[in-house]
Amino acid sequence: MCRRSEPPSQGWRTFLNNHVDGIAAVDLFVLPTIAFQIHYCLVVLRHGRRVWVSFGVTANPTAERISRQITEAFPWDHAPRYLIRNRDTSYGPVFVQRLRAMGIRDRPIAFRSPWQNAYVERLIGSIRRECLDHMIVFGEAHLRRILGTYAAYYNESRTHRSLNKDAPFQRAIQRLGAITSQPVLGSLHRQYCRI
Repeated sequence: MCRRSEPPSQGWRTFLNNHVDGIAAVDLFVLPTIAFQIHYCLVVLRHGRRVWVSFGVTANPTAERISRQITEAFPWDHAPRYLIRNRDTSYGPVFVQRLRAMGIRDRPIAFRSPWQNAYVERLIGSIRRECLDHMIVFGEAHLRRILGTYAAYYNESRTHRSLNKDAPFQRAIQRLGAITSQPVLGSLHRQYCRI
């Protein structure tokens, strides 16, 4: 029997490049509040334009709650073909059944391989570095407001090198007018535009 010189199937990078417009990724991260209560934040990201689709904040992440967040993030006619996630126990059988019912193929990453879910890991790092590391969170409602404001800034104004320094929601080029700046998140960031 002769050995094959090439791998038996396509690699992970090839899979991502071939299906980039039909892939979404989810992940959870943990954040303590000022009263040392632990809150879990679920982040949903589409790979094509790196659009931050949805987020959810809860003190108790269950499979039912996470599957409800997925249903709210993707209407039935706009669901991605693939969903990349880690092998956390929070994603239980209820979550997998909901994905199948929506027509989404579940793609859990390999054990202890966060590099396979790099886009959403990068988003979580940006959330921490650019937003949450500079603020004190008072509670769940406060965290929702902070993440909602940062999500709007991330999708509409923040530039991405992978998108040729454009935002996930494409913007029109403003050529005329005086340049002004608007504060975002209490002047943590600035948004520049022409008026």
